[in-house]
Parts: sequence; structure tokens; C-alpha cells
Amino acid sequence: MDDSEVRGSPRQGLTSATLGFFIGFAGVVLYGPVASEFESAMGLSGLALGLLVAAPQLTGSLLRIPFGAWVDDVGPKRPFLVLLGLSIVGMGGLAVLLTVFYPDGLTMTLYPLVFLFGSLSGCGIAVFSVGTTQTAYWYPKDTQGTVLAVYAGLGNSSPGFFTLLLPIALGALGLTNAYLVWFGFLVVGTIAYAAIAVDPPSFQLRDGGLDAEASRERAKEYGQELFPGGDAFESIREAAAIRRTWVLVALFFTSFGGFLALTVWLPSYWTAVHGMDAQSAGALTAVAFTLLAALIRVPGGILSDRIGGEVTAVLSFVLVGVAALAVVTTRNYTIALWATISLAVGMGVANAAVFQLVPKYVPEAVGGASGLVGGLGAFGGFVVPPVLGVFVDVYGTAGYATGFAVFVVLAFVSVALSERLYNNQPTIAADAVPADD
Repeated sequence: MDDSEVRGSPRQGLTSATLGFFIGFAGVVLYGPVASEFESAMGLSGLALGLLVAAPQLTGSLLRIPFGAWVDDVGPKRPFLVLLGLSIVGMGGLAVLLTVFYPDGLTMTLYPLVFLFGSLSGCGIAVFSVGTTQTAYWYPKDTQGTVLAVYAGLGNSSPGFFTLLLPIALGALGLTNAYLVWFGFLVVGTIAYAAIAVDPPSFQLRDGGLDAEASRERAKEYGQELFPGGDAFESIREAAAIRRTWVLVALFFTSFGGFLALTVWLPSYWTAVHGMDAQSAGALTAVAFTLLAALIRVPGGILSDRIGGEVTAVLSFVLVGVAALAVVTTRNYTIALWATISLAVGMGVANAAVFQLVPKYVPEAVGGASGLVGGLGAFGGFVVPPVLGVFVDVYGTAGYATGFAVFVVLAFVSVALSERLYNNQPTIAADAVPADD
């Protein structure tokens, strides 16, 4: 294979991965910012509403694991396009459903279809694990922290922007047209990714006819230092057999799963408890929680390196618990606002701390552990909102605030688990550094 046949550059790999992640990850807030529209049109209970706003997280979390592993076999571009393509199918189905039935015909009988299309739209969320690998394989080891922070930070910001924009689009265009515009954005963004994305050098060389060993050696000439490390699914199975992996999954369930859950639930909380309109509730959620929690992860990673991931996790989860307790016990707007900001800081920093601990506690299967922690931990974004909805069914409007007791409990358990890790630290730390989420 000639040198001229290796296309692209590290910057192009990072740019395309970040673009694809930004496009797909926006699906986190598919229903959350306009949940009141679906609630009133379909007459949803609290549990049904919680399940609906969490629908994208069902696929967005669980598909991270197999698609992240698939990258090592075929390269990142194909898995990326499959996930974004499934997301297009879901968004297109939702747009057609709204065009035909909204508002008068959108009844509870269509709930299974609305949930299905939401789940399909959430497939784009799972591109995180694919884009992480795409970025990592393009860059040398000594730049991984910086480039992955850029990738994760910019990509993670899309739910915040869409939480801001969707209610504005709702007011200007109406619900159906707002989703039609989103569908167009998703299609154009996927085409843009397909046009500029390039697989890392070793995959291009392998596709050009070189065997695995020759492609690795040749790819080093183009600056690639990280390569697939064997059977990815075997690494997952090995990590699953280690108890410490499941402790880290539980911690990430609270921090990142909690982040996803509150991103879709907070707009309903601000609307129901504090009487805000959908646009104001979306803006407040985006600025005070979603964007802040995403951006705070970078300094959270620095803090974890300096004082240790265990200590950082304990402090972060204590902050989460105190803030959640404040929401439960007061209806004061100012206190609730500061509690929301504290939740964002606590969860954002905890996200960085948990992944800092992965190579330390599961050095024998870092890749598999990262997949399980990232995928199953994110599953909290699907599990928690329906539980919050049950509080609404039981306590009425007050349940939107009382339900934060869930986070008090999760934070307490997470503090105990983090302290246990701290008191049982391994004597030898791993050298590998996993991808930040």
C-alpha cells in the first residue's frame, strides 16, 4: 500500500469524532425539555413520563459496550454511521408520528411507538465509545488527556445546547416542526461526518491488504501509538469477573447516570415546582446543570490526579447528597438553584474521578472495565427517571422535589463504596489511562 493511500490526519480524526458525538449525544434530551407537551397531549402518569424522557438512554447506554468493542474489528467509521443511521430512523419515525397525529390524535395508545422511536433516536448517544477509540488511535500517548478532554467536553455540551434550543424552537415553530428541524440537523450532520471521517492509519492499511502486524508497524510511521489489544469481548468478560469493576459501575451509575437523569428531569421539576415556562426551565437546566456538569469534568480530572480519585469521589458524592437533600426539604427558588449548581459540580467531578480509578483497580482488563463502567453506569439515565416519576404519582406535584431523595440514597451508598475503595487500595497502580467519558 502506498503512503498516498493513507488519508486524513489526527486533527481530522478528532474533528470528525467530536462532530459525530455532538450530533448523536443531543438525543439525551429528545423529550426532556418539552416533556410537558407530551404529558398534556397523552395524559401521562409520572411513571410513564419518566420512562419516556429516559427512553433514549436505554439504547444510548447499553449499545456503548458492543459497538465500542466492534471498533477494534472494523474501525470506527462504520459503527459510527450505523448508530447515527439508527438515530435517523428513530427521529424520522417520531417526526412522521407527530405530523400525522399531533396534537389531538397523540393519545396514550401511541405511547409504545413514541417510546420506540425515542429509543432508536438514542442510538446516537452510544457513539461516545466509538468516537473515544477513533480519537485515541489517531493520537500519540502523551497527548491522550488533552485530545480526549476536547472530544468529551465539546461532545458532552450538545444536550445543554439542545435543552436551550428545543423550547425556543417549540415556541417559534411548534412541536412538530421543531422535531422536523432536528431531523434535518441529524441527517445533515451524519452526512458531514461520513464526508470527513477517516479511520486511523492501521485500519486503512489493513483494509488496503496488509496483515495485522504489518499494518501496525507501518501505522507507527504516521504517528499511531495505540492499537487494538486483542479480543475486546474477552476483555469485557474478564473485567466482569472482577468485583472491583462492579463497584466502579455503581459509582458511575450515580454520577453519570444521575447526570443523564437530571438533564431530562430538571425541566419538569422547574416547571411543576417553581412555575417556570418550558423555555425558561430549559435554559436554567442547560446553564446551571448540563453545561456546567460537562465542563467541570476537566478540572475534576486534574483534581483527581492531585489528591486521588477516591478522595475526590468521596467529596463529590457528599456534595451530591447534601444538594439533593436541600431540594427535598425546601421549595425556596434560590436554595434550589444553588442546589442544582452543586449537583452539577458534584456529578461532573465524580464522573472524572471514577474513570481515573479504572486503571488503578482493574489493571488486568482496563478496556473491558471502561466499557462496562461507561455503558452500564450510563444506564442509570434510564433507570432513575421512572423512579422519580413514581414519586410524582404518589405525592403529586410535591413529588417532583421529594423524588430527589433517590439521589440522597445513591450519594450515601456511593460515599460508602468510595471509602471502601480508599481503605483497600491496590499496592501497584496500572500505567494505562482509560478514555474519559
